[in-house]
Amino acid sequence: MFDQLRRTVSGPVLGPGDDDFAAEVAAWNTATLHTPDIAVGLTSEEDAAGLVRVAAAAGTPVRVLATGHGSATPVTGGVLATTSRLSGVTIDAERRIAHINAGCRWADVIAAAAEHGLAPVAGASANVGCIGYTLGGGLGPLARTYGFSSDWARGFRIATASGDVVTASATENPDLFWALRGGKGGFGIVTSMDFELIELSTLYGGSVFFDAPQIAGALATWVDWTKTLPETATTSVVILRLPPMEFIPEPLRGKTVLSVRFAYVGDPAEGERLFQPIRDAGPTIIDAVAEMPAAQIAKIHNDPTDPGPGWDRGMMLTELDADFVSAFLGAAGPEQQVPFVAIEIRHLGGATHRDVPEGSAVGGRGGAYTLFMAGVPDPSLFTRVLPPAADALLAPLRPWISAETTINYAGGLTVPGSYEASWPSETFARLAEVRATYDPDTLFPYGPA
Repeated sequence: MFDQLRRTVSGPVLGPGDDDFAAEVAAWNTATLHTPDIAVGLTSEEDAAGLVRVAAAAGTPVRVLATGHGSATPVTGGVLATTSRLSGVTIDAERRIAHINAGCRWADVIAAAAEHGLAPVAGASANVGCIGYTLGGGLGPLARTYGFSSDWARGFRIATASGDVVTASATENPDLFWALRGGKGGFGIVTSMDFELIELSTLYGGSVFFDAPQIAGALATWVDWTKTLPETATTSVVILRLPPMEFIPEPLRGKTVLSVRFAYVGDPAEGERLFQPIRDAGPTIIDAVAEMPAAQIAKIHNDPTDPGPGWDRGMMLTELDADFVSAFLGAAGPEQQVPFVAIEIRHLGGATHRDVPEGSAVGGRGGAYTLFMAGVPDPSLFTRVLPPAADALLAPLRPWISAETTINYAGGLTVPGSYEASWPSETFARLAEVRATYDPDTLFPYGPA
């Protein structure tokens, strides 16, 4: 198989003994070490199709790695196809369509679109790969206004288990298109995506930071405030336990703080008026909410850009109230000793609750909020310390935890039931049917082991 792949594929074909193997399979989440039997660096659609044909003939499973932000579970055998060489974004400004190759990150698309006064409905981090994020739905800083990111996908090119590269869109292979907008993995190797852009050059947004004594009041204000916001406003809140290190801004260094993030699409004066209740909630350490270029939207969340070890757990919440605030602060507030660097709540609703006209496989449209926990980035804690700490933190929050979630918040699918809960039961069943149609021999395994 090794020799056959090298004769078939233009990109590198590497084994564990090759010098470049470790770098080829490295994930952005450095806690996950992939050890496939073979790594194949794709350089074209033809490479993807050739790889699939060879792997199918050998009965060898294929998995795909882009940036590795979502790599929570190691790949321990088979073939790992890497897409980083499939780079490049082209913008059709008249049609407002970005053609995004599989190796692109949102930063590439944001920069290219901004030249035309356009923007993608992207994720909070510009460093995340576009394809894997979109296949899982995707909830970004404009979600209440524009919905899940996958709602803006207009077509995919994908190498399926037959060895053919096909188009999946509303008019070609619509069942596969439905599945790729939110169904995540197990359908083939996506080589590119057409993504509709929005007209947006500026917005009113950013983040403010409250010191520990103000957290309780600011959080209570935030929960009440979210119930008054129009769909043109999207917000999230996060408790950060920041280390006393130089890369942290000096006013925040070594502190436990609450950050409120905000993005408003419309008149900046109206955005300022809408945000005023948060400013009135108490003195802030930093106030960085103002009119900003849409091309700088990643500054709202300021997610890490360098690779590192990561552990997280996510879920959705129902409507919040004062009792939730008390329970949450009792479990995760500044006086609690918990091994989490970030505990975040995002406000949903608005466009996230409405499916696209032709339907999609996105799970979690009924969620009112999301909850996300990022553990201390010490891999020695990932197995024995962080899971029980998360269970303990979540126990008093059970009345508000939704039975449904969305797949991008399911982490490594290690929590029993998290895979099934990522979609409504009828969607879960239909996804299984689509996978069976396009991959009857499970060449592209997906789901918990």
